[in-house]
Amino acid sequence: MHDPFPDEIDEKQWEIARRRTDVIRRFLKRRERGASPGDIAALANELDVSVATAYRLIKVFHSGGTVTALVNRKRGRPDGHRILDERREAIIRTAIEKFFLTMTRPRFSRLVREIQVNCVAAGLKPPHRRTIKARLEDIALAKRAVRRGERRIVAATKATPGELRASRPLDIVQIDHTKVDVFVVDEETRLPIGRPWLTLAVDVCSRMVTGFYLTMEAPSRLSTSLCLLHSVFDKSAWLRERQIDEQWPVAGLPETLKVDNGADFRSRAFKRGCEDAGISIDWRPPGEPHFGGHIERLIGTQMGALHLLPGTTFSNADELGEYDSKRHAALTMRELERYIALEIVGAYHHSIHASLRRPPIAVWREREGEIPLRLPVDRMRFWLTFLPEEERTLRPTGIHLFGLRYWSPALSADLGRSGHRLLVKYDPRDLARVYVRRPSGTNVEARYADVTLPSVTLREVLAARRALLAKGRQEVDVRAIMRTAMAQRELIDAATKKTGTARRRKSGKAKSPVEKAGLGSLRGVDSSKPVPFVEDTD
Repeated sequence: MHDPFPDEIDEKQWEIARRRTDVIRRFLKRRERGASPGDIAALANELDVSVATAYRLIKVFHSGGTVTALVNRKRGRPDGHRILDERREAIIRTAIEKFFLTMTRPRFSRLVREIQVNCVAAGLKPPHRRTIKARLEDIALAKRAVRRGERRIVAATKATPGELRASRPLDIVQIDHTKVDVFVVDEETRLPIGRPWLTLAVDVCSRMVTGFYLTMEAPSRLSTSLCLLHSVFDKSAWLRERQIDEQWPVAGLPETLKVDNGADFRSRAFKRGCEDAGISIDWRPPGEPHFGGHIERLIGTQMGALHLLPGTTFSNADELGEYDSKRHAALTMRELERYIALEIVGAYHHSIHASLRRPPIAVWREREGEIPLRLPVDRMRFWLTFLPEEERTLRPTGIHLFGLRYWSPALSADLGRSGHRLLVKYDPRDLARVYVRRPSGTNVEARYADVTLPSVTLREVLAARRALLAKGRQEVDVRAIMRTAMAQRELIDAATKKTGTARRRKSGKAKSPVEKAGLGSLRGVDSSKPVPFVEDTD
């Protein structure tokens, strides 16, 4: 069995492990200097397990430190668990949306009956009420209350905006996206290609930027995940690659992420990855501003700095005036990324913050001793958890992804053995290597089969493929294709007419006794020429 990534684990198993992890984390935090037998007994009672099992769970958690470590490794699905087919899942979804989440506020029992009747009518076995309840609980309580007009619940679940305070660095980190007020140009042609998206993360306590990610793609789970990865890990190598000598000392897992309510933050893979690492997620209620608005102010500060760049769109049309942003665009994505990094580690971190009345880096340096530095126990696994993935077949030539070939000597043993597709994790910022899950469950690093190739981003690869396709289209002789197509059409028409004429003539003549017997005919055979003899060699 392979060690699954968080989003691959069964929902019921994950929920059990997550609850146990939360209890154990709180227990260990309260008793950092050790626990007495009485404490362990109380923990066992809270977990509803034996004392021996409680000791074992603590040991397992210490070794892994993740939710995944406490997942039941028993083969097969957990007892009582059933996977529903898509037809029954669709019936449940429709009934919840159209029947239950309405102002008529039907009882849960009526929802169960509605689903059972609809399943029987469709010739399907009705799902258990526990399954229906689980699907209903996947919907946020606040959303359910609004749709059903339950004012008391709406009031109870509505947050009150106020000042957001953090007790220490990395206690709370905010993440959000914005479209950059600058047009960027292509690496090769230097022509404008559009405005990129910037994902930023800020530490509420010190106001230090913990990480960022720049992309041409719209906000997604990927951009959020890559921003988080940039936040958590040491940035020394990252800075050296961009020839930046300034320090960026922020690293470590945050206690809480405050994020928007968008689908990118709600993705199963992102939620599971955070839960697995002990990061709690606090979503902004729909329609409410951010608590404290720190991330918005940071975004405003960064956009203000970018308004000095060629190709800026400024904040509005009034500021833009007659300025032609596309014509003046000059920076590539790589150049803009480096500029933003320089702005963060220079002017922003070292200037006096209006709220703090001190530079953010001074606050961080003063209080970094208070940070219980938490890093992923298994850094590689944490990193892979948040990376995007594809499935590919292992060929004799290696793994093919985005038109590139990858190989590792470790894959040699799997050639011809695996009849199924393999999971491939990749980093869109650097396609020089990918990580392939072997049939044995281990993940191996595979690099370019052609070692002379340079490291490139996914965006560069896709741009190159688009350029090649465009070149190919330019080389296409449309007139030649049309001429040959018309000739083929005329050939088919002529052949069809000839065949039809011949068959009509044939049907009008009486058949000979030989033809009626299905033996063919000698009609049309030139008897003056000898018939070739073929020796029977059987």
